[in-house]
Amino acid sequence: MKWIQPLQTAIQYIEDHLLEDMTIEQIAAETNLSLFHFQRTFSLLADVTIAEYIRRRRLTLAAYELLQSDGKIIDLAFKYGYDTPESFSKAFRRQHGFPPSEARRNKISIKAYNRLVIQLSLKGAEPMNYKMVEHDEFSVVGIQQSFSYINGEHLSGISTMWQDAYHSGAEDRLFQLNNGLIQGILGVCVDQNEIHEKQMEYWIATSYDGEVPEGLSALLIPASKWCVFEVQGPMPASMQALWKQIITEWFPSNPYEHAGIPEFEVYPGPNQPPQIWIPIK
Repeated sequence: MKWIQPLQTAIQYIEDHLLEDMTIEQIAAETNLSLFHFQRTFSLLADVTIAEYIRRRRLTLAAYELLQSDGKIIDLAFKYGYDTPESFSKAFRRQHGFPPSEARRNKISIKAYNRLVIQLSLKGAEPMNYKMVEHDEFSVVGIQQSFSYINGEHLSGISTMWQDAYHSGAEDRLFQLNNGLIQGILGVCVDQNEIHEKQMEYWIATSYDGEVPEGLSALLIPASKWCVFEVQGPMPASMQALWKQIITEWFPSNPYEHAGIPEFEVYPGPNQPPQIWIPIK
């Protein structure tokens, strides 16, 4: 899937409508990507959520105008999308380190976030260890939760979910139940936007054949061709770096597209590298 151009299109749309009441759905529609994949991909490439990027850009332009004009702060607040001068001042201080009135009075330097430019660069790219496999449908069992993926809310929720699974013993139980196609614990991402708007489901699960154990749920993973990437280096930074490399380097350089079914990470156990499984077509 060619991610770069759609995201550049999104960035241009944001710049053209920065002072308007645009929605993330409207921005995603410009890219022809699903809302789930658009937000997830943007966050991976930009290291910031789409909502935070828009907020930073608006406050950057607001600061420029504040320093270069005599306009009232209340008018700037409304112009850049804030309901009250108080909410504008609070956001301004959080980004720039001081309130708008002080910035204007003392001509203090501001913290500027320039327009984002996403570029594809293959020169000197690190080698990627991966293989292609094909599998019939298979079942996993585990625990699941649904999260909103607006503003990256799912990221903190998934982290907490893993901590809870470790402390409750659920992670050890899943390792013991593992008797199916794939060895280890799986972190499975399921886009639920067609059922529940702006929502994804995340599973901590294991590949399992048999009756669903008490207290767990089952998920059927459809048959697919998979590209399996091996994670090298310390976690979790290496996992995030590999996700970014897959999107910025591997997909644009290969003829494959995402198959649109659940993708997952695999944690095989001690002394074995984690993996990322991407369904492709």
